[in-house]
Amino acid sequence: MAEHHRPDFDSDILLEEKLKEPRKFRVLMHNDDYTTMDFVILILVEVFRKTTQQATQIMLSIHEKGTGECGVYTAEVAETKIAIVRARAKEAGYPLKCSMEEV
Repeated sequence: MAEHHRPDFDSDILLEEKLKEPRKFRVLMHNDDYTTMDFVILILVEVFRKTTQQATQIMLSIHEKGTGECGVYTAEVAETKIAIVRARAKEAGYPLKCSMEEV
């Protein structure tokens, strides 16, 4: 099968755009005086797919340092996970806060 050459098609530019990594964002959970440690662990397991051991370590970091990293995601995934956390926290009556920052 013959390969057709198109002078208006620059394969180098296309390749460069294909290989460009999407921007990544770190999702952080913030400490407060009301949200229970058990609820934080539950959210980390169910929303961020952490093991109970990983979730416990992150929860302790949140408790001791004020914040803990839940994961690194593309912007859309990070925003969705934060929205889920806010909705579940509100439903449970907790002021749990999450934020995101570019990596």
